[in-house]
Amino acid sequence: MQELHFSQIVSAQARKYGERPIFHFRKNLTDQWTSLSWNSFDKQVLTIAKALIELGVNEQQCVGQFSQNMTENLIVDFALYSNRSVMVPIYATSSAAQVEYIVNDAGIEVIFVGEQQQYDVALEVLRSSVVLKKIVVFDPEVKIVTDGRSIFYADLLAMGEKSTQHFEVQNRLNEASEDDLACILYTSGTTGNPKGVMMPHSGFMEAMRIHKIRLTTITDKDTSIAFLPLSHVFERTWTYFCIYMGVQVYINFRPIEIQQTIKDVRPSLMCSVPRFWEKVYAGVQENIAKMPPVKQGLVSWALAVGKQHNLDYLRLGKTPGVLLKMKYGIADKLIYSKVKKTIGIENASMLPTAGARLSDGINIFMQCIGVPIVYGYGLTETTATVSCFDYTGFEIGTVGRIMPDVQVKIGPDNEIFVKGKTVFSGYYKNEKATADAFTEDGWFKTGDAGILKGDIITLTERIKDLFKTSNGKYIAPQEIETRLGLDRYIEQAATIGDERNYVTAIIAPSIPALEDYAIKNKITYSDIDELIQHPDILKLIANSIKTAQADMANYEQIKKFRLIKKGFSIESGELTNTLKMRRAVIMQRYKSMIDEMYAEA
Repeated sequence: MQELHFSQIVSAQARKYGERPIFHFRKNLTDQWTSLSWNSFDKQVLTIAKALIELGVNEQQCVGQFSQNMTENLIVDFALYSNRSVMVPIYATSSAAQVEYIVNDAGIEVIFVGEQQQYDVALEVLRSSVVLKKIVVFDPEVKIVTDGRSIFYADLLAMGEKSTQHFEVQNRLNEASEDDLACILYTSGTTGNPKGVMMPHSGFMEAMRIHKIRLTTITDKDTSIAFLPLSHVFERTWTYFCIYMGVQVYINFRPIEIQQTIKDVRPSLMCSVPRFWEKVYAGVQENIAKMPPVKQGLVSWALAVGKQHNLDYLRLGKTPGVLLKMKYGIADKLIYSKVKKTIGIENASMLPTAGARLSDGINIFMQCIGVPIVYGYGLTETTATVSCFDYTGFEIGTVGRIMPDVQVKIGPDNEIFVKGKTVFSGYYKNEKATADAFTEDGWFKTGDAGILKGDIITLTERIKDLFKTSNGKYIAPQEIETRLGLDRYIEQAATIGDERNYVTAIIAPSIPALEDYAIKNKITYSDIDELIQHPDILKLIANSIKTAQADMANYEQIKKFRLIKKGFSIESGELTNTLKMRRAVIMQRYKSMIDEMYAEA
């Protein structure tokens, strides 16, 4: 595609593809998929752009989107870009306090919302904020307050169809610059208030360009699922790239429906976070554990064949021999294809994964059975990807090769520094945070520690997450938590040890797995509280911890733990919207439990 201003992509693609579908969407799992053509996409973008002018939205003015994934999100995005206005996405699970902070900080007068839940929260903000003036509701079934300050998206479309602001939209498009602010994406923040990452159009266009250079197999014949929240930089940038490449996108409305959506769509592409693959892996391992010994032996053989074929040969760009190809074909027919078909990924050609640490064990397992995970690394502040696996030559344990025209170097404390056109322009109205985020000569300080060999990055830890025991030993909690999360009996774990003389953990076990274990081992209990305190269950979890940390240093190993029956959640404030732990909240909420573990010493 000829390099255009980012706001012009939709019109250019509509001229190329016409009535071909770009988006597929449905509200309920029982509904048929409905499609939206490129021409309709382009027409609605212009219609909403005109309507936004009728609402008084000016150039470089911020407009909010507070919704789960919907086709309307993307229409509004490009309508705002056509007006040189600024889009501010807000996670659909955000509380009224979180929404109000962003509304006030960004000066949002107009906010688009999805369903009743988001409308009710936005209405609460509307009543208390001196900034917010108008709510536009996507879902026509939402019950709204008819005071003129809430309108439906359909009414906005009707307003745009009657509008004569076409020439004003065109004038704004003609004045568009790559330096214009496109989006402010507020980081969910594990401590303090979120910071507004300012993302100019140039960053998105550069992201499109360098991904096209790196991801050479993606074509307009591909299909993708928008599964992660579009308010997350990873899904947003990936979906924009699909639009840029002419890939058809299926919009997954509710995150909990993704397993069925994948089976219905059977996509060739889909970006996800490691947690998704952890759950897939746990499910596969649970099924393997139920197999008779003969079948388990067959699986072990198939994995050994897959490792040799995919990692020892294809990964290194070598051609497998005839015998190995034949063995792989048999293993694929008996094992791999059945696993992939059960998940719904038998057509997958590329499955980008990032956002957290991916276990090497899971990565190897998936590569062995032919699941094309492309592991990478990036941040909101870098418009997603800094590095990712190549098709061949990638190294397990790394996060891949640096993207074209992105510069990376290692700074003090092994911190990863980044430069390039995809790096953000600063934090909105926060000069101190912006100054703190950059070196004097303009390198962005990621806060992640790593090793750089040539142009291959290996992550070691998140610097801000490191804690030091009272014995002076540094601990990387994410490494411990990732290992524990692979165990079928452990759902979540929060490690503790800062300024303490040993490491402990608060663990949310998998209750269904424990219940199953109790049945098989004739463990009796009256309720879940009794189950998680049962000596046999505590012994089971202790053994799981011991196995997971077998090769870790003694000072890193968990000495005591406590089980909780309800896992950490976004709603409770223990997790951010991107599922990162808010350790300060967890430490406060479970203070008595934690104190008890150390008092016992």
